[in-house]
Formats: sequence, structure tokens, C-alpha cells
Amino acid sequence: MATFTIDSDNNITAHAGLPAGADESASFTTQKELAKLTAEWPMSRLIDTWNGFAGAAPFNNLKPVKKFTDRKAAVSRIWKAVERLAADVAKSAGDVAPAKGKAKKSPPKGKRRDTARPGAKRGATVARDGSKKAEVIDLMRRPAGATLAEIMEMTSWQAHTVRGFVSGTLIKKLGLRVESFRTEGKERAYKIKS
Repeated sequence: MATFTIDSDNNITAHAGLPAGADESASFTTQKELAKLTAEWPMSRLIDTWNGFAGAAPFNNLKPVKKFTDRKAAVSRIWKAVERLAADVAKSAGDVAPAKGKAKKSPPKGKRRDTARPGAKRGATVARDGSKKAEVIDLMRRPAGATLAEIMEMTSWQAHTVRGFVSGTLIKKLGLRVESFRTEGKERAYKIKS
């Protein structure tokens, strides 16, 4: 953590640690400590501190001010600006630290898991006799397949439910090969391929 010192001319300097011989009463490491340090200062000194570095590198985008709305706002703005100095100190202190080894690569991903139900074989039907699932599969196994309207009428499902059943249950879970096509009458139809 960077330690900041402020001198009588309102110059703020960042250090990797508290420098030897530095006055502890003029140093701070957090915004709270800065607020405590400047609590007795007149507002004019806070304005002078801000204007002392506003516009100078690396604070080129900061503009000088004539006044702050209150002490809390002044301390907050000064702290946010001073934090930039901490990044410079961290970079130079980082050069002293030992170099890290190469980052370890994550292990390769395994084969994608099969989305079929456990115990289900590709192409096998897992439906109770007489269930809607079994009836829809029987309809779709016909040579001409089954239209969306036929399936909706038989099951009392809406169109989006039929489409979800075909893609989710039949294709993904059961692994059936389903052909979707338009009939000569321009109706959507589905057929299970063998």
C-alpha cells in the first residue's frame, strides 16, 4: 500500500512505505486519514493543494477550481487524484518483487457429455405406451410424417410446445433424427428418420 506525504507547500508525494525521517503527522494512506489530516485546514489550503497539481502531468485532465462545495467533496476529489500516484509507485515497487513463473494452463476440456437420458440408446424410444409422447412418436414414424396441426390436435398442445418437444425431447434427450419439412399445402411437418 502506498503512503503519501504532504509538505508545507501542499506538494503530495507517493512512497512505497513511510520514508525514514518523514513526519508521520503529514502522511496518510487512506481517504479517511487524509480527511483527518486536513480537518483543521482552512478550505483555501485544500483549494491550493488541488490547484497545485491540477493540469500538471499526470493530472492533465484535472481543472483548477475556485472553491469546493464542502470539505468532504474536496477531500474526496483530492484522494481520487492522488490514487493515480499510487499506481506509479506500485509499478516501480513491482520491479523489485521476484518474477512469477508462467501461469499454468487449465486442463483441456473433456469430451462433451451426451445429453441423452441415462440408459437411453440413440434412436431408442423411452415412452410409456399410451402416453402423448408415444402417440406423437408413432405419428411421426408414419411414411408421410405428421403435420404440426395434427400433433397439436391430438395432444391439445400449442405450436411452441410441439416445437420444444421435438427439439428438446426427441432430438436432444432421445437422440432421434427428426426431419422438419413443409408439405405441399405449405404446412410444417415432422418425420422421424430411421
